[in-house]
Amino acid sequence: MNDFCKKSQETARALRKLFDPTPLQRNDYLSVLYEADIWLKREDLSPVRSYKLRGAFNAMRKFLANAPSQTHFVCASAGNHAQGVAYACRYFGVRGTIFMPVTTPQQKIDKTRNFGAGVVDIVLLGDYFDQTLLAAQGFCQDKDAHFLSPFDDNDVIEGQATVAVELYEQLGKAPDLVILPVGGGGLSAGVTSYLREVAPHTAYYFVEPKGGASMTVALAAGHPVALSQVNSFVDGAAVARMGEKTFERLKWVAPEQVLLAPEDRICMTMLMMLNIEGIVLEPAGALSVDVLPQLAQQIKGKTVILVTSGGNFDFERLPEVKERAQRFAGLKKYLILRMPQRPGALREFLSMLGPDDDIARFEYLKKSARNFGSVLIGIETKNTNNFTTLFALLEEAGFPYRDITSDETISEFLI
Repeated sequence: MNDFCKKSQETARALRKLFDPTPLQRNDYLSVLYEADIWLKREDLSPVRSYKLRGAFNAMRKFLANAPSQTHFVCASAGNHAQGVAYACRYFGVRGTIFMPVTTPQQKIDKTRNFGAGVVDIVLLGDYFDQTLLAAQGFCQDKDAHFLSPFDDNDVIEGQATVAVELYEQLGKAPDLVILPVGGGGLSAGVTSYLREVAPHTAYYFVEPKGGASMTVALAAGHPVALSQVNSFVDGAAVARMGEKTFERLKWVAPEQVLLAPEDRICMTMLMMLNIEGIVLEPAGALSVDVLPQLAQQIKGKTVILVTSGGNFDFERLPEVKERAQRFAGLKKYLILRMPQRPGALREFLSMLGPDDDIARFEYLKKSARNFGSVLIGIETKNTNNFTTLFALLEEAGFPYRDITSDETISEFLI
């Protein structure tokens, strides 16, 4: 066993002072659905509801062992890393200053403050994470504090590897396949560095949000590359540039092992896990489950572990998640309809709707021509085929319309 594995096992033992191993649970619903032996490594059930506590704890533990006089740690995070650092600061009795973007949901701010009660200060600064990160690093230099990276740090990677230490011991054998979410790469780097040594025949898939595919572009270029634009919906994995140290441990991955998950489809997965299994997952925490349909043929009869990396979900976002899931499933559409400006036109349109069609939004935009007015209409239905019927009726009646459901530019302004 190599040195990294030995250190990871040592870290796992040290973590027991904070919490017991997170559960490895066989999921009967998914196992039956995909004719496989599917297990969930429930990192959403850690004390901070994500795996991030592991890396923060280990990095802080290692640093204090070499520099016991250091009493001030700093990080930049929009959520899970912040909570992990706050929890670790309270455990070690050191000061923490946590920089968070001003757009961070209040729920995450409150939880971070609670975990670090009495020892942690929160600074809200910057509209975007990159601005927050620069401010945090500058603060460290001014205050002689130590910066804790969320992923690009060898001690953090070693801490995240304890996920693999636990799941290997809990399963009692090597799994056939492990599916891992990817953001900056700390979790994937740690888990694979450990399992490739102790379970060399285990295979892997890695899942990134489609709007934050930093690993995909890094593998294509042969080095980490900064994305020009990132969709922040999957906030726990929406990273513009994966780490240098994490990439060094993951550069062996073949491009076809990295799967992209559309943000709206992730919403369907989150709702499925909530409604059927009663499991609350944040968008990043649902990534590994989200790709199961496209791997259905490959995983039949195999033992598969999915790492559900986090459950810090703000239920104020639930209406948005439902909306995005409906749109992806084709059960909700938005149309711009040119309504004839004549008596009975609205009644005629309403008569085209079926018994399962429901108007969720109706907004008169402006009179676009003398004889027509533009109307923004949102329609929900129970069967995607109902839209085929409705569109045929609209065309037959001469009601011009435009489906803007998937038009991100127009939707951003109107919906």
